[in-house]
Amino acid sequence: MTTIRLHDTLARAKRDFEPADPSRVTMYVCGPTVYNRAHIGNARPAVVFDVLARLIRHSYGAGSLVYARNVTDVDDKIIDAARDEGVDPAVVTKRYEDFYLADMGALGVQPPNIAPRATEHVGEMIAMIARLIETGNAYEADGHVLFHVPSDPDYGALGRRDREAMIAGARVEVASYKKDPADFVLWKPSTEGVIGWESPWGRGRPGWHIECSAMIEKHLGQTIDIHAGGLDLIFPHHENEIAQSRCAHAGAPLARYWVHNGFLSMAGAEKMSKSLGNVVTVGELLEEGYEGEVLRFALLSAHYRQPLEWSAQLIAQSKSTLDRWYRAKAILVELGTPEVPDIVLDAVANDLNTPLAISRIGDLAKKALEMRLGAELAQTLGDHERVQELKNQAARYARQMCGGAALLGLLTTSSSVWFQGEAARIDKYLTERIAARAEAKKRRDFAEADRIRAELLDEGIVLEDGPQGTTWRRV
Repeated sequence: MTTIRLHDTLARAKRDFEPADPSRVTMYVCGPTVYNRAHIGNARPAVVFDVLARLIRHSYGAGSLVYARNVTDVDDKIIDAARDEGVDPAVVTKRYEDFYLADMGALGVQPPNIAPRATEHVGEMIAMIARLIETGNAYEADGHVLFHVPSDPDYGALGRRDREAMIAGARVEVASYKKDPADFVLWKPSTEGVIGWESPWGRGRPGWHIECSAMIEKHLGQTIDIHAGGLDLIFPHHENEIAQSRCAHAGAPLARYWVHNGFLSMAGAEKMSKSLGNVVTVGELLEEGYEGEVLRFALLSAHYRQPLEWSAQLIAQSKSTLDRWYRAKAILVELGTPEVPDIVLDAVANDLNTPLAISRIGDLAKKALEMRLGAELAQTLGDHERVQELKNQAARYARQMCGGAALLGLLTTSSSVWFQGEAARIDKYLTERIAARAEAKKRRDFAEADRIRAELLDEGIVLEDGPQGTTWRRV
């Protein structure tokens, strides 16, 4: 079995992944707060950790993973959106949860095993808060219940910030009822007309952080294998989850591995954020005609822990590469059963190195096309034994190309669907490339002419020069 290595944020290092129970690997990913459409930055963790889920299932077995991704459906932003519309909060959350599922589905994200909603687990949250009060880690004040940060000596280990930075980063509210400025809310009162539940501390609603701890405990257990999410969740959200879960469970750690993806920014901007207004939603991109698979490819084109700059150029490059792969898949019809090659598996298993995996899949596509071209040449020479040998090699590379791509959730549609309505665009593209090659030859820039010809060959297109000019055919 290939060893999976993951960068553990808590350890600040890559570690071999060793689940507590290989037959039941547990993973929790922080999901959407459903008050608005998901932007493409919100989609990055969904896509990245979908690849991790695929890798775990490939390595440990199809039924080995229990994957939970929550839905936060009670939140001040949801309450504000519902008030603005004059509707019940459930109307807002249902609408945007449906949008989220449709958008992520279009990106090839497989549904998690469990998608717990916060509003369906308030009883579990109240029970956990009560335990934290009993252990002295939380206290009631003015209708609120707060976690007392100084009661947990290990608080801050994940983010490794000093006390002043933690207080500033949490953007804490200065309140007279707090014992310490860093204390955070577990339960808060709900005024008349605002969504709320009865509790020992009065009618109210849970704070954000307690939701995940309670849902993890119910569905996955006290200590899970992997907790994942965006880099922006390290503090305060994940830091607070760790503290309240550890204190509620007599010191047991919340997760064995903490995995975080980096930020996505618009070209020229520091970070994509709804609050900054520099966002583009997945829905908008799909409505503009971009294939969901192209967007997925673009999100995987950079290493998940590194920043990713979103631009029209990135999308165009992603589509060009996928076009080339689909041409190879369409040409090589005798694929047989796809297989995941070690060179791709090793890349993905090494801390989800998807850029390296993509490069290696591209090499396989190129080799497959070269073998098919060689088979056609051997056919013209009458070397029938060589023809079959080269066809077999082409099919083997194609099987590996498709299997490796499937591990990333790519090459999942039939080529006939992919190229539906694309004939005119392809003809225009080839006409332009042939004209550019002719112009290069005219000015005696034969290196450029050869480069264009080789580039098209990589895409499965052979140029043939004749008395009537240059024509093209598929390999």
